Amino acid sequence: MAITVPRRQLFIGGKWTDPVRRNTLPVVNPATEDIIGYIPAATSEDVELAVVAAREAFTRNKGKDWSRASGAVRARYLRAIAAKVTERKSELANLEAIDCGKPLDEAAWDVDDVAGCFEYYADLAEGLDAKQKAPLSLPLDTFKGYVLKEPLGVVGLITPWNYPLLMAVWKVAPALAAGCTAILKPSELASVTCLELADICREVGLPPGVLNILTGLGTEAGAPLAAHPNVDKIVFTGSTATGSNIMTSAAKLVKPVSLELGGKSPIIVFEDVDIDKAVEWTMFGCFWTNGQICSATSRLLVHEKIADEFLRKLVKWTKNIKISDPFEEGCRLGPVVSKGQYERVVKFVSNARKEGATVLCGGARPEHLKKGYFVEPAIISNVTTSMEIWRDEVFGPVLCVKTFSTEDEAIQLANDSQYGLAGAVLSNDLERCDRVSKAFEAGIVWVNCSQPCFCQAPWGGTKRSGFGRELGEWGLENYLSVKQVTQYISNEPWGWYKPPSKL
Repeated sequence: MAITVPRRQLFIGGKWTDPVRRNTLPVVNPATEDIIGYIPAATSEDVELAVVAAREAFTRNKGKDWSRASGAVRARYLRAIAAKVTERKSELANLEAIDCGKPLDEAAWDVDDVAGCFEYYADLAEGLDAKQKAPLSLPLDTFKGYVLKEPLGVVGLITPWNYPLLMAVWKVAPALAAGCTAILKPSELASVTCLELADICREVGLPPGVLNILTGLGTEAGAPLAAHPNVDKIVFTGSTATGSNIMTSAAKLVKPVSLELGGKSPIIVFEDVDIDKAVEWTMFGCFWTNGQICSATSRLLVHEKIADEFLRKLVKWTKNIKISDPFEEGCRLGPVVSKGQYERVVKFVSNARKEGATVLCGGARPEHLKKGYFVEPAIISNVTTSMEIWRDEVFGPVLCVKTFSTEDEAIQLANDSQYGLAGAVLSNDLERCDRVSKAFEAGIVWVNCSQPCFCQAPWGGTKRSGFGRELGEWGLENYLSVKQVTQYISNEPWGWYKPPSKL
């Protein structure tokens, strides 16, 4: 099946626009290493044009066209976008799979979630109208007060390559629902479907400038966006190092940021589990999306009583995973996104071996795939807590393993990390699961599973995994400013100052 990558321009002010410097970047199919198209490469000049367009859209007609329109008006656009996404599901899934390498079945699932996310925030946009002027209970009957929730303004949204369209929409949908206008800068490694989102917005008649999409390098487009004085907030998903740089830029302008950064999440498997079920969830938690998940439960803590049997089955199941071109039927592991990422993953496995760990399986190119950035899923045991493989995020299909003997030891090992994005606990003892859930130093906890994600539930971490929450009602609040209005309602003078004497 031949898939053509559409040739697109930047999307600024509701129009396709060539980059000021006419630069482009190649689109590389990670399964074949072939160049299959090009995307425009924005620079600071294009950022300036997009910020102007977004600001004009925010203030147009004194805000009545968008920012001060009712939530119901904005909801109609969000639902129209959702309908178009569903209509173009097959096309979008194909483009996602060929661009970032995830199996086609996963890409199709992502597109369903994209449409669902727009629908969900359309509902919340409508609900926002009813929450305006929520009364305050005040201690003095001479006053009454209420609260207004207002859009923050122009927001910059910088998104990663592992869920190119879905994670963009995690930001775009609530930002638009709140009444913000936005500039989206997707990762240069996987931008194709985000440009198709621009085409959908154009089709449904989204007001010009409400959503602007700039593809290009982080240093040339993302950094100027984060540092721009007329961008009111930056929302970023990506590496901790880049998040730190964004915070530094924003701090100079006292600009708010929300950051969803790296992770090295634990999965604790107790001795009372159904081993086959637990093995599958362990694999899914680390190898889903080709192992390129910020929330990957890539540190396995398994009770010593079942460790030998568990690892035997885990290795057997892992060797049975179908690794192939993402478009092959039954593919469950495609290539990582780029040559650089391939080299990074392989080096992590090599370093683990040099440090004394045991590679039980995987960590190298599959013998049957001579081209493409494919890495066999790796399981690494005999790991110490000081090893790089235990402490640092790989962002690839690599699982490291330690055993434990007590619940307290498992919790201590789980929390011994600079990150705090997620954690999973597998046990038939639900009281124990509840204790461990409370003990995890993480923003997301899964019980007897790993990686399910619903747009109704908050998403975000603690420690060096960032701060702020996406999704759910919390995602909408990310883009709203709260204003209190207090009115004096008595007919009597305030009476604090003595009036001048009458002549």
